[in-house]
Amino acid sequence: MNAPLPTLEVAPRDLSRYRAGNTGIDFVHRFESGRPGPHVMVNALTHGNEFCGMVAVCHLLDSGVRPKIGTLTLSFANVAAYETFDPAKPFDSRQITHNFNRIWSAAWLDGKEDSVELRRAREMRSAVAAADHILDIHSTSQDVVPFWVYPSFERNAAVARSLARPEVHLVMPAGLGSGTPLVRYDGHGRADGTGAALVVECGQHFRQATAEVATEVATNFLAHFGLVDKPAPRPAAPARRFELLRTHVIQHESFAFVRPVVGFETFAEGELIATDGSLEIRAPCDDCTIFMPARIVIVGREGVYLTKPMQ
Repeated sequence: MNAPLPTLEVAPRDLSRYRAGNTGIDFVHRFESGRPGPHVMVNALTHGNEFCGMVAVCHLLDSGVRPKIGTLTLSFANVAAYETFDPAKPFDSRQITHNFNRIWSAAWLDGKEDSVELRRAREMRSAVAAADHILDIHSTSQDVVPFWVYPSFERNAAVARSLARPEVHLVMPAGLGSGTPLVRYDGHGRADGTGAALVVECGQHFRQATAEVATEVATNFLAHFGLVDKPAPRPAAPARRFELLRTHVIQHESFAFVRPVVGFETFAEGELIATDGSLEIRAPCDDCTIFMPARIVIVGREGVYLTKPMQ
């Protein structure tokens, strides 16, 4: 499953100038308009090697964007992992110990375990909880089309549908099944919540086009809630929506797909997708579409998402 190293079209930059925010939390910046309106958060670097969000948040900070109404929070999350980036091992700086995007539950945040990611999440939890609406910017190891990921609450779907890009939606009716992501923290993970919280996967980690998608989506997200002026509209393609059925977490070093995959491949019901030791991972339905297939085998990490198309 090992693949050639990707070309680094986007490289990390020194973020030290952004460390001292104005919230008492390093790398978290908040701007208040003084006018009524929603509190919107745009978060980058949930994973340390996903540079597109860094580019988007730097753009918003460097261009002096300020909310016309409500409150804007701009944040860089797992900077410690980001700062370990090595071009010779570009995927290794995703995290240091824990997946920052699977620990947003009381069990983890209030537990006794310690790590760089847990300390950072505990620092940021008040900022995350304060936001009415959250955009968490991510990217993918494989070069696939951008897509949304969000809990299947109508409030999330309504926002995703209202934006022209991305056209692909991955909907989670029962969470990921492998931990609690940031967009399910506190009220954002409850059906009776009121705010939207979405992940946008913008494309392959190190492509310039991915950074451009992230910047565009972040601007459009803020415009949707009235914090900035709306950009010129662009034609929107019909949405393609997929429901997450199951997340397979790798159990054995022998995990392998039956054929090379990058994501969005489809399988017929019962068709073999991968093996994991003696376990066979088969398609649970016709037109089963896989998302996020693992690039390399790491026991305990997610191997593949199994989905089905939604009407």
